[in-house]
Amino acid sequence: MSNIFDGLNDEQKRAVEHIDGALLILAGAGSGKTKTLTTRLAYLIDEVGISPTSTLTLTFTNKAASEMKQRALNLIRNKDSAPPLLCTFHRFGLLFLKFHINRINREPNFILIDTDDKKKIIKNLHSNLPTSFLAAEISRFKNDIVLPNDIKEISKNPMHKEIAKIYEQYNAYLLANNMLDFDDLLLVTYEILDSNPSLASEISDRYKYIMVDEYQDTNDLQYKLLQKLCKEHSNICVVGDDDQSIYSWRGANINNILDFTKQFSDAKVIKLEQNYRSTTQILEVANNLIKNNEKRLGKKLISVTGNGKDVEILESIDERIEALNIARKIKNLLRNGAKLEDIAILFRLNALSRALEDGLRKENIPYKLIGAVRFYERAEIKDILSYFRLIINIEDNFSFMRIINRPKRGIGKVTQDRLESFVKAKQISILKAISKYKDEIGINKKHLDTIEGIFDTINELKEILEHSTMGFLEAFKEKINILDTFNSTEDEVDRKANIDEFYGFFRDYILQNPTASLEDFLNDIALSSDDDKNIENAISCMSVHSSKGLEFKYLFIIGLEEGFFPLIGDTTDIQEERRLGYVAFTRAKSELYVSFAKSRFYKGKRTELQKSRFLAEAGLIDDIAKVDNYSFNRNDLVNHKIFGIGRILDINKSGSDMKLKINFGGITREILSSFVSKV
Repeated sequence: MSNIFDGLNDEQKRAVEHIDGALLILAGAGSGKTKTLTTRLAYLIDEVGISPTSTLTLTFTNKAASEMKQRALNLIRNKDSAPPLLCTFHRFGLLFLKFHINRINREPNFILIDTDDKKKIIKNLHSNLPTSFLAAEISRFKNDIVLPNDIKEISKNPMHKEIAKIYEQYNAYLLANNMLDFDDLLLVTYEILDSNPSLASEISDRYKYIMVDEYQDTNDLQYKLLQKLCKEHSNICVVGDDDQSIYSWRGANINNILDFTKQFSDAKVIKLEQNYRSTTQILEVANNLIKNNEKRLGKKLISVTGNGKDVEILESIDERIEALNIARKIKNLLRNGAKLEDIAILFRLNALSRALEDGLRKENIPYKLIGAVRFYERAEIKDILSYFRLIINIEDNFSFMRIINRPKRGIGKVTQDRLESFVKAKQISILKAISKYKDEIGINKKHLDTIEGIFDTINELKEILEHSTMGFLEAFKEKINILDTFNSTEDEVDRKANIDEFYGFFRDYILQNPTASLEDFLNDIALSSDDDKNIENAISCMSVHSSKGLEFKYLFIIGLEEGFFPLIGDTTDIQEERRLGYVAFTRAKSELYVSFAKSRFYKGKRTELQKSRFLAEAGLIDDIAKVDNYSFNRNDLVNHKIFGIGRILDINKSGSDMKLKINFGGITREILSSFVSKV
């Protein structure tokens, strides 16, 4: 026997040696899932004698596919045969359609369009609904295998009717121009297999051994496609971790992994619980946290790296002190030999990076943001800053051109280009052009009136600013709705949090510097953000979502307060929030620091905060004052700090909490019980 099993533990060996029948490898964080999966592929080819072309291994990202392919090819000794097919779901769809799209009378030389092309096509269909919203909804429906006629049949909602109409027109355009979008690679593949049983059998016979990585992230379409691929056999091996299912907002369905043994009744489940990444102390808090979830298959990670240091809790008065405390800890780590690239800071919301970035800059600690734009470079923040600059200098053409249609005012690119060309030729300000040359610019009266209205608003705000800076802020928020600029609802939570964070920061700045002017504020921001933006040797700062699949020797997690982590809202899934916490904790290898602040900006105002329930559930602090989950009854009157008095309509259990359906003056909301008190 070869040395293919070298370095594998007993459970990994069991998974590798499993040949026929369905297999679920429940692979905890840091348990060596990639090594197990690639070794199993090599074992099937080199030891069992399965033809490489009879195997199919599917992943989610090109990066994962590339890494896995390289590792598998290094293990496989049989170099004479064609290599095994190891690719993303979408790459498989593309390859399939090149050979079989003619089954639906389409040409194989189709054009695959990207997201920008998709949005341009939808925009030209002239809907009243935002383009990005329509693009996201069409994508969601395709991945749920819902076609335009299905929407028309199940909903009489006018908005849904409009979505169905645009969806239908969009599909017709793609068909007429022999185009496919990214989602079609899987949807059309599924439709062809679904309508051609003999072809489905042929493909299933070809790929007798199927493996799927990150199975907990599969959506409904991918699940049904896999069913077709397993039509003639049940030799499917899926690797995943239900405790790391954090992408429901992207369509992932955790039930696919939870119900795997229902779909394949003879499936074997092998748990990989030995963790090669984190210390015992770190895994203890992660295990303690995730065991509070009810919707899970259940496993407990065991460290093979030793006990390690206790997880350290950092308590701060506010986010500025939090950033300072973390910066000091990092400096201490660096003095003791730590490397910048071994250190990371995670946050649940990107908005929390503002104070953190300021603190790291002040302490001269180089950092890079992963998967996000630096706070002052985010579009919504740059829009506010442009308005502020205009209030200081109303003849600032550069700032005016940025905000002319932000929020949307119906002033298109042609009008903007005409205005900009005119003032450049005349070498005058836009204000002067509108005041003295309006008849020469070549812009219609409606747009001229709109532009004059912008200047009127700027002058009004300037006048308010001269009397009261705080009054100016409230007036600005009332008159300029920055959020209306953006179409997509996908990142609305983050954008709103960024805007609220900025307004709160401005308010705080004025309170601390009562004699400072708006110009002083802008200058301080410009000075603090004028640094090297392409730093390689730096600590990493990122959201928890962006950290998935990464690991760091020294890890800081900030913002562990109720409302920030877990994030609380009408649609909050507290179990997914808890899985996010678990993912965050298990990124740490040697040392983990968790941080909470007693107050932060919430909706632009400084708010006293409660420690996150996750700290108590993880066993890091004594149990915080909990609401007795069973002390509420239907029809009880309760009080919420934002929504006021309401009456309980229904009660459902949600993890260690209760989800209450409450009528607040005619508006029904679902609120976790820990956020209300009995009247």
